[in-house]
Order: sequence, then structure tokens, then C-alpha cells
Amino acid sequence: MAKIKWILIFLILMFISTSCGTPAKKPVQSTKEKTTLPKIPDKISRGYNKEPVLKVYITQTGKIETMPLEQYVMGTVAGEIKNDWPLEALKAQAILARSYVLNFVNNEKSKYTNADISTDFEEAQAWNPSNINSNIKKAVNDTRGLVAVYDGKYIEAWFHSDAAGRTALAKEGLNYKKSEPPYTESVKSDDIKVAPPNIRNWSYTFTKQEVLDALNKMGIEISDFKTVKIGAKGISGRTVLLNFDKIPVNAPDFRIAIGSEKMKSTMLDSVKYDGNNLTIKGRGFGHGVGMSQWGAYQMAKNGAKASDIIMHYFKNINVVKLWK
Repeated sequence: MAKIKWILIFLILMFISTSCGTPAKKPVQSTKEKTTLPKIPDKISRGYNKEPVLKVYITQTGKIETMPLEQYVMGTVAGEIKNDWPLEALKAQAILARSYVLNFVNNEKSKYTNADISTDFEEAQAWNPSNINSNIKKAVNDTRGLVAVYDGKYIEAWFHSDAAGRTALAKEGLNYKKSEPPYTESVKSDDIKVAPPNIRNWSYTFTKQEVLDALNKMGIEISDFKTVKIGAKGISGRTVLLNFDKIPVNAPDFRIAIGSEKMKSTMLDSVKYDGNNLTIKGRGFGHGVGMSQWGAYQMAKNGAKASDIIMHYFKNINVVKLWK
């Protein structure tokens, strides 16, 4: 009994000491760090929280015009996407167009002397101010100052018309020479049913001379070839290499050389060469990297917001506001 008594006394003392002591502190929850804002390039900046101003070479007139960046963005959105599309799809395009401009000015140099950027779609983006309507104006105004960033830097704001169901990595769809950006990924794109039939499935026949001219333009100087076959494919299923006899040719570069409006994509189903003509059949339109415009259209129809659309096509990015 004495032994049990001392055990009970010991337990009582232990209870008193723990209940009267300093209560344990609750773990401190870490607060989410704010996204680092990218710097507006000095040559177009007008100061903190103010809209930049661009010197734009207008290819239609051959002159440089100075304009607010948002005015330029309106023209590019009107040039790149249909002005009667769902508002959230137009907003997504506006955010990417704005991001593209700032990234270009920050990292590239226009081929037009004294210009920050141009309306030359081969250098930058398509630009068609005549297509600006109330929808375009609202999309640009509602997203004013918003850009897509990763780790405090402007993203490569790639977009294209139709991904044929799945987007591509940059190296796969563009033969991107730098390291694959950490925010690009191959994702499902709900554009197959809504894209127009002529880009959903397409076919084009090139003459042998057209093919040779394209290869020569790429620096591949051959005078003849006997066979053409699809070679390596990328993660999305796009053709990365075309084999002309035993010569591997980069498919995205070949597409640009032979005409990207004719060879609409590298999501190829077949290539057939009969000794005189090369017939290429494929699906989708564009390089397939980043946002699919027809995919954005369908997502907006389904109720997605502009930021949801962009973050579907680019991983781990943020959309931030740089000016009022």
C-alpha cells in the first residue's frame, strides 16, 4: 500500500507542475512572400506606377510613332484574336500581349532603327487597330498594367492559334535555343472541337523545288532527295525531326522556312513524297507553345477567368499589376 501511495503522490505532483508551467507556444505560420515585381525598362519608363510609352515602327507607313503602351496592346490584341470572342479570352490575350512587349523591350532590340518595337508580326505581334471595338477596349482596360511573371521576370509570353489538343514545350515547338523555361509545360488544351475545320485538320502539297528552296534557306544545301519521313517526336506528339533521306532536319525550323501559313503546325499525321511533290497532313495551327487561343476561347466559354486561362498554360507564374 505504501508503494502505491508514493506512486499516486508522484503522479499528482507531475500533473501540478505541467499544468502550472508556461504553456507551449503555437507554431508560427509563415506568411506568403509578395511576388517580386519586374522592372520596367528604363528607355520606356515614365516612373513608378505610370504607364510606359513606346516608340513603335509602323510597317504600314514606314514611320515611328510614339504611343502609350496600352494603345499598342489594343492594336496587337485586335490583330491576334477575334474581337467578338468571350471577354475573358480577350483579357488573357491582353495580359500576354502586354507581357510580350515588356519582355521584348527588356531583352531584344528592334531591327528598325530608333524603335522600341514594331508592328511587323515577324519581329513582334500582329497589329491591326482597325479591328479595335468595345470588346477589345474593355479587355485591355480591365487588365490595364497586368503582366505575367515568373521569379520576378517577364515570361516569354508565347501563344498560338490551335494546339490540336495538347501544347508543346519550347524546345519541341519552337526549337528554342536557350534552356527550357521553368514555366512551360505540355498540357491538355480543349480546342479540338471548337477550332475551325481548316486548321483542325489540314493538308498542303509542296513542289520538290519549294522543299529544296526551304532547305537551302535553312543552310542545308542539297540538290535532290529520294525519301521524306517523320523522325523523332516530342512529348506532345509533335514532329521534332523530318528525315530527308538520311539528313535530319529540324521540323519547327523547316515549317518557318517553307511557310508557316501552309505547313500550319508540326503536329503531323503523315508525309508523302512521290518524287515530285511532298504532301504534309497535320492538325492544329501554330508552334503549340504557351496559350492556345482556341483553348482560351473554350475555357472562357466554360466560365474560366483570364488568370485561370493563363495559369493553365504556364505553370507557377503570377499575374501582377505594374501601373494604374
